[in-house]
This record gives sequence, structure tokens and C-alpha cells, in this order.
Amino acid sequence: MDFALSPEIEDYRRRVRAFVNDEILPVEADRANWDEHEMIALPALEGLRAKAKAAGLWALQMPKARGGQGLPVVGMAACYEEMNRSIFGPVCFNSSAPDDGNMMVLNKVGTEAQKERWLQPIIDGKVRSAFAMTEPHPGGGSDPSMMLTKAERKGDRWVVHGRKWFITGAEGAQHFILIARTSDDKRKGLTAFLFDKDQPGWELVRRIPIMGPEEHGGHCELVFDGLEIPDDQVLMNVGDGLKVTQIRLGPARLTHCMRWTGLAKRCLEIAGAYVKERESFGIPLAQHEGVQWMLGEAAMQIELGRLMVMKAAWTLDQGGFAKKELSMAKVLMADTLFKAADTAIQLCGARGYSKDTVLEWIYRYARQGKLVDGASEVHKMVLSGFYLKEGDGFWSWG
Repeated sequence: MDFALSPEIEDYRRRVRAFVNDEILPVEADRANWDEHEMIALPALEGLRAKAKAAGLWALQMPKARGGQGLPVVGMAACYEEMNRSIFGPVCFNSSAPDDGNMMVLNKVGTEAQKERWLQPIIDGKVRSAFAMTEPHPGGGSDPSMMLTKAERKGDRWVVHGRKWFITGAEGAQHFILIARTSDDKRKGLTAFLFDKDQPGWELVRRIPIMGPEEHGGHCELVFDGLEIPDDQVLMNVGDGLKVTQIRLGPARLTHCMRWTGLAKRCLEIAGAYVKERESFGIPLAQHEGVQWMLGEAAMQIELGRLMVMKAAWTLDQGGFAKKELSMAKVLMADTLFKAADTAIQLCGARGYSKDTVLEWIYRYARQGKLVDGASEVHKMVLSGFYLKEGDGFWSWG
């Protein structure tokens, strides 16, 4: 693949970087703009979103016909990295989870009527959304075949009973994608449904406390006790729920990795500036060999992760599924982000551990990277399966 960005993508990348530097970082620096969950407060967010729209940087991943910018996946990778130079960056451009993944799957598989009803308001920033799949034990998590939430056919409706938890962004979301069991068929037993917050028959029972920081809407537990869903709110076809999850979660995993590259680079940016000015034993920390080893290793790991992210993005743009590349990128960037944050805190000492920088924020946020969208161990199992099947072909150039 050619690593040079097209002039159009490079222009977007530069403009996103300038917007983050000039508009978002000053807002991030003022703690008065943070909410109680350590996310950007909504009044500050709305102002930045209006500016991003005016700058032509809104919803880069969506088609131009729907108000987005129509960038390919490679372009998203380059720009998402720049967005997350700020901890608040992606949401300002309408490129943060879970809306990002929900928009992409709805745009890919929704009917025109569904796109107008369920997708367009998310693109426009009028509503937020959530993806309800994960369940408490003994229900489905990384293994969707364990799904216990059921949707049963009654007349012209589907009636849902069950429980979901750790549903990101559920508090305040208006539009939901729900995965539920509609039969015992191993491959065609799950179905994806769309439902609105205002439909009766379900309840958000709690916002689950976490290490934090949190996305807008937190990570919530939901109970379904008779939610009725009509046929026009079935996404794809009855029995296609597993396919919907695969279509959604693959690219969504990669967008996490794209954003994590930006956060990892921000960690080294903070640490690099500090070790240049902070002196120890008569010389700047940056001149100590041990410090150089730490910075060099972290920088190398970030570049390795970026290369895998870009290879996966390029493969998707070529029409491939990129299953191996997605799993490798997910494992690599989850580890890399945590390593970068840990290294930066160590180099900055007490200042890094304090709230004088955003390093401790990133450190706490980074720990979830090894869990979300499939635990690292699950992705390593996927890679093992590919290797055992392909042998030396695992490393093919094509």
C-alpha cells in the first residue's frame, strides 16, 4: 500500500489538527468545561460542534449526501488520529463511540426509510444512540451465541424480554440497536431491532459506576419487560442479528484504534515536553539514557500500531474483510495506548499522576481498551484460528 495521503485527505487531516489545536484544546484546558463524569460538558460541546459543522469537518465517515464528508476508511484513520489529540476531540466532530459505529452500520444495511428515521438524526447531531448487545452472566458477551434476551412474535409485533448491561451511551440515547434471540438456530437465531427511547416496555435501571472517565451516557444496565417492536424496525432480516453485529463491530473496533493512536501520541507529547525542561543531576531528563529508552520504545510501539491500523483501513477500502488486521490492530493499539500512558506518567513523575495533566485521565480510560469490542484474549484466539488454518499463508502479501 502507498502510505502517502491523497491531497484531499491531507487537507482534511491538516484542518482537523488545526481545529483541535485552536478550538478544542483551550476548552479542554479549562476544567469548568468538564461535567461530573469527566467528559466535556454539553454547553461547551454544542459550541464546538457548531464550529466543526461550519468548518466542513462534521461526520467525516458519512456520505456527503447525508451531511457528512464521505471519507474512505484510510482518510478516517488519518483524521481520527488527529481528533483524539484532545481527550474531547472525537465527539466534537460526531466521530465518537457508540454513535460512530451505529451510523456506519445503519448507513450500510438500513433501508432508505430506516436511514431517514433512525440514521439521519444521529448524523445531524440531534440525538444520541446506543448498541444493546452485552448481557450479564450467563448471557451473551464476547460469545453472542449465549444471548438470553428474547424477542417473541405476537401478532404483528415482536415482544422483548431480557436484560442488557454495560451499554455505552444508553443514558440520554434516543435511538437504540438491540440484539435479541428470535430462535434457537445457531447461525440465524439472533435478530437486530431498532427502538426509540420513548417506546414503553423497557427501563434503564442504573448507570454502572466505572473507573472512568466515561463517554456521554455512561455504561448502563437495561431491563426489557414487554417492549413491542414492529417489523419495520427490524434491521436487515429476521435471523440476521449475528451478521449485523459482525458488520458493525469490525469497523467500530478499528475506529477505536484510530482514536487511540491520537491519545497515545498526546501522552508522549506531554512527556516529551516535560523531560526537555525538567532537570535532574545537572542535565535535562531527556539527556538521561534510561529516559531515552523509555521514550524510544513507546514511540516505536505507537508507530507499529499506526501501521497496522492503516493496513486494516486500506484493506477495508479495497473491499476486504480485514478480519486478521482488525484483531491485530485491536490488540496492538489497546496495549500501546496503555503503555504510552504508563510511560508518560512515569516520566512526568508526580505531575503525571496528578490532575495537572490529562495523563491520569488517559491512563484510566486506556484500561478499558483491552476489554471493549472483544477482550484481547478473544482476538488472539481469532488470530490463532487463522494461523492454524492458513499456516505460512497467514503472512501473505496479497
